[in-house]
Amino acid sequence: MTFDQIQQHIETYRAEGKKLFVTSSFQTHSIVLLHIVSRIDNRIPIFFINTGFLFPETVIFKDQIAKAFNLNIIDAKSSVPKSQQKDNFGQLLFASDPDYCCYLNKIQPLDPILAEYDVWINGVRADQTEVRKAMNIEELSKFGTVRFHPMLDWTKQDIYAYIREHKLPKHPLDEKGYLSIGCEPCTRKMVLGDERASRWFGLNKTECGLNTELVQKK
Repeated sequence: MTFDQIQQHIETYRAEGKKLFVTSSFQTHSIVLLHIVSRIDNRIPIFFINTGFLFPETVIFKDQIAKAFNLNIIDAKSSVPKSQQKDNFGQLLFASDPDYCCYLNKIQPLDPILAEYDVWINGVRADQTEVRKAMNIEELSKFGTVRFHPMLDWTKQDIYAYIREHKLPKHPLDEKGYLSIGCEPCTRKMVLGDERASRWFGLNKTECGLNTELVQKK
């Protein structure tokens, strides 16, 4: 979608009285959607899913972008304290059950937000994973909330071209080879040119659940 098409969609949602929100992981690839939203309406709340396991550089980058783009950023955190996020052997769940860790720290915190808002602006791209390739521009999520995917047909090359054109900053870890940045314990540097392979290395896992559990099954 072009900037004008994204703007038209957002204005249509607004005209229909819909409440909109954005989620962002504040990676280098996230900055394009954040910049576009800031140009259209910087009052739209940006929910930062703060798992408590993020790289310090990500939190610093989030604060930098919030100030530069004048964004309304709200932290979304798990209601389950880290002291209770352990298995029967005392290991933190990211080491023994990463799916449940993602559920507690990424999926569950979105429940009250999805219940309150009508449209979730989400920056997934079809070229990232097979799951995302099968998505449409609009999908239904929980509580009847519409997922709007304005970046779905953008490629990695499109993202970097936009960043160059608008002279946008990059995540501090991008230059160090971290091209898909999630929680610190579950992220490595890029492996064999596959961005997503650097997440949950060695596991049969490419999604945290936001784009699987929070999409209405067809």
